[in-house]
Amino acid sequence: MKNLNSKDDFVQFMSSLINDLKDNPDKWENKSLLDYLEGIQSWTDDMEGYYLNNNLPVPGNVNWGVIADILTAARVYE
Repeated sequence: MKNLNSKDDFVQFMSSLINDLKDNPDKWENKSLLDYLEGIQSWTDDMEGYYLNNNLPVPGNVNWGVIADILTAARVYE
Protein backbone atom coordinates (compact mmCIF):
# COMPACT_ATOMS: atom_id res chain seq x y z
CA MET A 1 0.00 0.00 0.00
CA LYS A 2 1.01 3.62 -0.35
CA ASN A 3 3.37 5.14 2.20
CA LEU A 4 1.27 8.05 3.46
CA ASN A 5 2.64 9.88 6.47
CA SER A 6 0.85 13.22 6.37
CA LYS A 7 -2.31 14.98 5.33
CA ASP A 8 -0.43 16.39 2.32
CA ASP A 9 0.55 12.84 1.30
CA PHE A 10 -3.10 11.80 1.50
CA VAL A 11 -4.29 14.82 -0.52
CA GLN A 12 -1.67 14.04 -3.18
CA PHE A 13 -2.75 10.38 -3.18
CA MET A 14 -6.38 11.43 -3.66
CA SER A 15 -5.36 13.69 -6.55
CA SER A 16 -3.56 10.80 -8.24
CA LEU A 17 -6.58 8.53 -7.68
CA ILE A 18 -8.91 11.11 -9.25
CA ASN A 19 -6.55 11.58 -12.20
CA ASP A 20 -6.30 7.83 -12.67
CA LEU A 21 -10.08 7.54 -12.91
CA LYS A 22 -10.21 10.41 -15.40
CA ASP A 23 -7.33 9.09 -17.50
CA ASN A 24 -7.96 5.33 -17.23
CA PRO A 25 -11.67 4.70 -16.62
CA ASP A 26 -11.40 1.34 -18.39
CA LYS A 27 -9.12 0.09 -15.57
CA TRP A 28 -11.74 0.84 -12.90
CA GLU A 29 -14.31 -1.82 -12.12
CA ASN A 30 -16.26 0.44 -9.74
CA LYS A 31 -16.92 3.58 -11.77
CA SER A 32 -20.15 4.73 -10.13
CA LEU A 33 -20.16 6.23 -6.66
CA LEU A 34 -22.45 3.49 -5.39
CA ASP A 35 -20.22 0.73 -6.75
CA TYR A 36 -17.11 2.44 -5.37
CA LEU A 37 -18.62 2.83 -1.88
CA GLU A 38 -19.73 -0.81 -1.93
CA GLY A 39 -16.19 -1.77 -2.96
CA ILE A 40 -14.78 0.18 -0.01
CA GLN A 41 -17.19 -1.57 2.34
CA SER A 42 -16.42 -5.05 0.98
CA TRP A 43 -12.66 -4.57 0.91
CA THR A 44 -12.65 -3.16 4.44
CA ASP A 45 -14.65 -6.15 5.66
CA ASP A 46 -12.08 -8.51 4.10
CA MET A 47 -8.93 -6.39 4.54
CA GLU A 48 -7.21 -8.72 6.99
CA GLY A 49 -7.13 -11.38 4.28
CA TYR A 50 -5.45 -8.98 1.85
CA TYR A 51 -2.66 -8.23 4.29
CA LEU A 52 -2.22 -11.84 5.41
CA ASN A 53 -2.23 -13.16 1.82
CA ASN A 54 0.46 -10.64 0.88
CA ASN A 55 2.58 -11.35 3.96
CA LEU A 56 2.03 -7.83 5.25
CA PRO A 57 1.25 -6.82 8.82
CA VAL A 58 -2.43 -6.17 9.46
CA PRO A 59 -2.76 -2.50 10.44
CA GLY A 60 -3.76 -2.08 14.04
CA ASN A 61 -3.74 1.69 14.34
CA VAL A 62 -6.36 2.73 11.79
CA ASN A 63 -8.31 5.79 12.88
CA TRP A 64 -11.74 4.68 11.66
CA GLY A 65 -13.42 7.81 13.01
CA VAL A 66 -11.35 10.10 10.79
CA ILE A 67 -12.03 7.94 7.75
CA ALA A 68 -15.75 8.06 8.54
CA ASP A 69 -15.55 11.86 8.95
CA ILE A 70 -13.84 12.24 5.56
CA LEU A 71 -16.40 10.07 3.76
CA THR A 72 -19.36 11.72 5.50
CA ALA A 73 -18.13 15.28 4.91
CA ALA A 74 -17.51 14.57 1.21
CA ARG A 75 -21.27 14.12 0.73
CA VAL A 76 -21.72 17.90 0.86
CA TYR A 77 -18.24 19.44 0.62
CA GLU A 78 -17.30 20.97 -2.72
